[in-house]
Amino acid sequence: MKLVKKHKVDFLLNGGDSIHAADYDDITHAKVNEQWVAWFDCMEELKGYDMYSCIGNHDPWWAAPEKTDPMYGKEYVVKQLKMPHRYYSFNRKGWHFIILDGNNPKISLDDEQYQWLEKYLNALPEGTPTLLMSYFPVFGATPGLVGGNHSDNKKLKDLFYRNRDKVRVFLSGHNHLYDKVLYNGVWYCCNGAMSGFWWEQGDKESAGIGYYQETPPGFAILKLFADGTVENEYYPHGK
Repeated sequence: MKLVKKHKVDFLLNGGDSIHAADYDDITHAKVNEQWVAWFDCMEELKGYDMYSCIGNHDPWWAAPEKTDPMYGKEYVVKQLKMPHRYYSFNRKGWHFIILDGNNPKISLDDEQYQWLEKYLNALPEGTPTLLMSYFPVFGATPGLVGGNHSDNKKLKDLFYRNRDKVRVFLSGHNHLYDKVLYNGVWYCCNGAMSGFWWEQGDKESAGIGYYQETPPGFAILKLFADGTVENEYYPHGK
């Protein structure tokens, strides 16, 4: 986190999986709580910075004894990450930002969310530069290697094309791999993972210690310009 701060960022976009894993069947209440305590300890380093988060697939706890447990599911994650809703939007310095929730059947936007997104994009003033973020990729090189992309990518592609004067960049994570693809004028950036190989040393496919395949642990710094252009650069830890 100290390395991130050295870049003098204006604010932070958290692409999901804020905790290691709450989604496995054997995860207990105590283990979930322990992970969130670790998250908040880590965030002490970033006090004073605005952070806008989305929900990762490992964040929600589905193994609660009852669905009425206050820690069950996505709503608890929304509360912990101080999100206004599981999907939402905001404005910063002339850019519009839309945060999405792909944690639905087949990795997709549910109907309610898609209709909201479609209406929202249509209502934005012409030429408003817009960044979207979902935990899961829509397009890219990495889904061809490891999968994990939105199953509704064609539907989203069509929506973005209808709003091509606005949509400039789509950010994601999930695959722990870094790639950047330009399609129909939109940059699709899958920005690796802070944890690399899930905080472990790696395996036989790792190009280095802590790497997942050829991607080292790291973070991305984005520069968003008034004319709608984007620079997205990935920084391995220690750079």
